[in-house]
Amino acid sequence: MDIDIKKTLLLIIDVQNDFCPGGALAVKDGNCVVSPLNALSGAFASKGGRVAATQDWHPAGHVSFASSHVNKRTGDCVDTPLVKDQMLWPDHCVQRTNGAAFYDGLDLKPVSLIIRKGFREDLDSYSAFFENDRKTATGLEGWIKSLNINTVIMGGLATDYCVFYSAMDCKILGMNTIIASDAVKGAGIPENSVEDAVTAMKNAGIEFFPSNEILDRF
Repeated sequence: MDIDIKKTLLLIIDVQNDFCPGGALAVKDGNCVVSPLNALSGAFASKGGRVAATQDWHPAGHVSFASSHVNKRTGDCVDTPLVKDQMLWPDHCVQRTNGAAFYDGLDLKPVSLIIRKGFREDLDSYSAFFENDRKTATGLEGWIKSLNINTVIMGGLATDYCVFYSAMDCKILGMNTIIASDAVKGAGIPENSVEDAVTAMKNAGIEFFPSNEILDRF
C-alpha cells in the first residue's frame, strides 16, 4: 500500500458529540477515534494532503427520529415516502445543538470541506456520498474528482452505518478505499452489525490498516 498524498483524501465521518460517550446516540468508546484521526489529519496537512469531514445535521422532527412516529421506538423500521425500512433512532445531531457539534478534541484545522448530511426533514443520510434514497448526491464525489483524488482513507463513526455506507459508495464510485482500523467504532445495532459490516467491506475490496501503518506509507 503506497500512498500518493496528493491524490488521497482523509475523510472523517461524523465525529460528533451525540455519537461519543454521553451523547444521545453514543457509540461505545467513540471518542477513541479522535487521537488516530488527529494524527492522520495532521500528517495530511503537513504534506499537502486533503482532509474533509461529514456532519449529521438533522432538523427537529427528522424522519429518522423515533419520536417523530406514533408508537415507534428506537430500533424499529418504517417505510417513508422516500425510503423503505428507515431505521429509527433517538433524537440526535439536531442542527445548532451541542450534540451536533464536532467532538471537542477533534482537530478541525486541517479540514478543508465539511459535508452536512441528513438536513432534509424527510430524508436521512448515512453515506457521505448519497442520501438514503440512494440517488440524491451530497456533492462530495464531484469535489473529490475535481481534485484528481483516487484514494480515500476513512475513519469515524459508526463502523456499521455511516462509515460502512460511505466506504461502500466510495468503492462503487471507483476509488481506492481504505479504513483506518483503529479510527472507527461501531454502534452494534442490531447484534453482529459491526462484524457483518466489516466482512461486507472486505469482500467488496475495501482495505483495513491501522493508522500507524498508513502513516508509514507517506
